[in-house]
Amino acid sequence: MSAEATNPATPAPATPSPELSASPPLSTSLERGDPHEHGVPPSHRRKSRPRIDLRRLGRAALLGTTSRDRLPDAIGHVAEAHRAHHPDANMEPLRRAYVLAESSHRGQMRKSGEPYITHPLAVTLILAELGAETTTLTASLLHDTVEDTEVTLDQVREEFGDEVCYLVDGVTKLEKVDYGAAAEPETFRKMLVATGNDVRVMSIKLADRLHNMRTLGVMRPEKQARIAKVTRDVLIPLAERLGVQALKTELEDLVFAILHPEEYEHTRELIVDNASRASDPLAEIAEEVRTVLREAGIPAEVLIRPRHFVSVHRVSRKRGPMRGADFGRLLVLVNEDADCYGVLGELHTCLTPVVSEFKDFIAVPKFNLYQSLHTAVASGDGEIAEVLIRTHQMHKVAEAGVIALGNPYAPPSEEQSDEQSEGRPGVGGRPVDGERVDPTRPGWLSRLLDWQEGAPDPDTFWSTLREDLAQDREITVFRADGGALGLPEGASCVDAAYAQYGEDAHACIGARVNGRLATLSTVLKDGDTVQLLMGQDPASEPSREWLEHAHTPAARIAIQRWLAAHPSPVATQDPAAREAPDTAETPAAARPTDASAARPTDGSSARPAAANAVVDQPGASVRLAGCCTPVPPDEVTGFAVRGGVVTVHRVECAGVARMKSSGRAEVEVRWGDTTECRVTLVAESFGRPHLLADLTEAIALEGVAIVSATVEPPSQQRVRHTYTLQLPDAAHLPGLMRAMRNVPGVYDVSRAQHAAAATQ
Repeated sequence: MSAEATNPATPAPATPSPELSASPPLSTSLERGDPHEHGVPPSHRRKSRPRIDLRRLGRAALLGTTSRDRLPDAIGHVAEAHRAHHPDANMEPLRRAYVLAESSHRGQMRKSGEPYITHPLAVTLILAELGAETTTLTASLLHDTVEDTEVTLDQVREEFGDEVCYLVDGVTKLEKVDYGAAAEPETFRKMLVATGNDVRVMSIKLADRLHNMRTLGVMRPEKQARIAKVTRDVLIPLAERLGVQALKTELEDLVFAILHPEEYEHTRELIVDNASRASDPLAEIAEEVRTVLREAGIPAEVLIRPRHFVSVHRVSRKRGPMRGADFGRLLVLVNEDADCYGVLGELHTCLTPVVSEFKDFIAVPKFNLYQSLHTAVASGDGEIAEVLIRTHQMHKVAEAGVIALGNPYAPPSEEQSDEQSEGRPGVGGRPVDGERVDPTRPGWLSRLLDWQEGAPDPDTFWSTLREDLAQDREITVFRADGGALGLPEGASCVDAAYAQYGEDAHACIGARVNGRLATLSTVLKDGDTVQLLMGQDPASEPSREWLEHAHTPAARIAIQRWLAAHPSPVATQDPAAREAPDTAETPAAARPTDASAARPTDGSSARPAAANAVVDQPGASVRLAGCCTPVPPDEVTGFAVRGGVVTVHRVECAGVARMKSSGRAEVEVRWGDTTECRVTLVAESFGRPHLLADLTEAIALEGVAIVSATVEPPSQQRVRHTYTLQLPDAAHLPGLMRAMRNVPGVYDVSRAQHAAAATQ
């Protein structure tokens, strides 16, 4: 049985449900009285109604007629609201659902003392006012029957079909008897998975929570606070992401009143004081806007849209002392998309625009279907009024979000098909790419469902869910193949890798952002193009350092799961420090055992013997220059130095040009029959664990001995390795360089070009 129901044997005091002590009655914005405020077409407008007396409704639920030839009196308000949005709706499923719900809940009472049936009726009325279709309302009436009564899902399926059964099951809580402390997070996990298949599940849950929050005053203060915190952290962000602003704003005010009563009371006083002012600057600006649009011949409704409590609080904290126009915004409703831009042009021409406040959410809708033009204009006395410009249909979607889509899974009507064939926008505006093309499965929901599968326990899921939902701004980045990725603001290339490749992103070694090489820690901006560079080694592994740059739950959970499955005694060290020691020598474990490689690295002994270079000067010895490390078949030249030594350089070496310019005579040098040689190679790579060991292994597999190796300290996650190598045959050099380039993380291998002057 839900927390709102009580055993009829021990009823709560039969007193009216108190509203929150500090707040006036709150309702969804569609219940606030002005039909013009909500973009309802003229043919569907109706007179506003006062808040329904739920106790009277409860008596009607128990005593009203239930004959088959007419609707019960108790659902008259629901039917009226439903017909306003869907004039041809079949009310028979609602009648049968009410009869089953009323008979099943009969005898159950809410903690406030009201008959329990008043709760599903109120939830259904909220959804009906927002324009939900019949299937959603039917499931809403039944949403607590399986949880709190003897009705089973099989009975619901047999009587109302699979769709209604799925919705009821989606919002049914898991029993604490079976799940203990994990019941709440696992219930939300179950609900979110169900929402992934049908967004109407979450619509019912949001309306259910709104009505419970409206009547939360009967609960103990500590329970009020607990429920308000879950509402703040989970339900309100979900309402925002589904675009149901009408529910989101009232939930915010109710939570604000419970968790911050003093600030709520201060905000209420600001609103009351503003209402008592003799003049209303916002009304004056609204009349001026009406005049401008009337003279321009643009049919439009200009309405004053008061800010809700939380919005007033935020504005007061941001701007300081409030002015009259700060307590609301102007809403301009027009018939066609083109009229929105016409209104914008007239306002910016005839009034003083505040250009910095302009935003176009029609051309680029928000990820929650929201479309509108935002601007601000200044009056002659310095008052600044924010203006929202949208069509009636955009306004309906802005208020009700996915609920305004009706049944999003039904095939399109002939009218909608005609609109699509003509390229005209349907519900929610023009078709756009990525996650906005399918409002029934938005990208954020798909990502949430993906990462929740990897959450190892309820606590991790619950904490990660709150963190994920707290990221309420999204960006779109484009893949190199033209596809798009939706990511939270602040996401890095690490997040993009896991969003695109899942756990295969463990092999990612770097990225190009807008064509330029970038580290995985690079923070992405809206509109960036990202090409992810993947290593070829299937055993590639992520770095613990990646956790510092991962903002999405999918990336963090995947990395943490890999690290947990591959514990290492050096896992807590800095990966860059492991791979870039300050000493110039290769770590002992990575040093080759070949005796030819175990030579001191001082300046003289590190020089190659160069027995395979021949000079036509009797008694002269030959030494390969360390600045360019020539090897066969490089084109070479030589210069005589003191002691009868000839230094051999590659002809393209910078030292050759300098010595020629100083008048030094060249000595002819050629390669002899001996092909053994020594060469210095530079490998540039992205930092990752075990990279040095992998490079050493690749070199050893080519039969090459390492004379010396240095690893420079990392910079921007890039590491530079320098190896002096003894090759048994110079012909092996191209194959060796290819093998080193194939090591995951290595993006370039080149011959060393030292800056040392060859003046010896």
